[in-house]
Amino acid sequence: MREDLERDLRCLDLLGCVHGLNERDQMVFQLLQQAEGGLTVDDIADRLDCGRSTAYRSISRLHEAGVVEQEQINYDNGGYYYVYCPRTPEEVAHEMQRLLNDWYADIGQLIQEFEDRYSRNSEDRENQPLQSCP
Repeated sequence: MREDLERDLRCLDLLGCVHGLNERDQMVFQLLQQAEGGLTVDDIADRLDCGRSTAYRSISRLHEAGVVEQEQINYDNGGYYYVYCPRTPEEVAHEMQRLLNDWYADIGQLIQEFEDRYSRNSEDRENQPLQSCP
């Protein structure tokens, strides 16, 4: 963890770090940011020269992370397809800040539990059974 915190991060690295996105996912996000309007999975696969299933997996991870929105487009004669657009940078940044704040609060609570558990006098610790932190 220390190494992750100390290394130089770029904007896309931060997006990947916060949401667990891989390099291809980040490339898809960047492609969507640069596109005029939304893109289909086939558009993404063509532009990144990868298979449709590979593009779809990245889009799915981005959609699940909440950084990409999916819009259904209906054909006049029936049927439909999806177009994907990135959420606004402000929305994505706000969500990353919320996730960071939640993580910070959780870690703070664990640190407090650590301090409470190990700051007891040595007699109390000797009489307690060994266990891992919750």
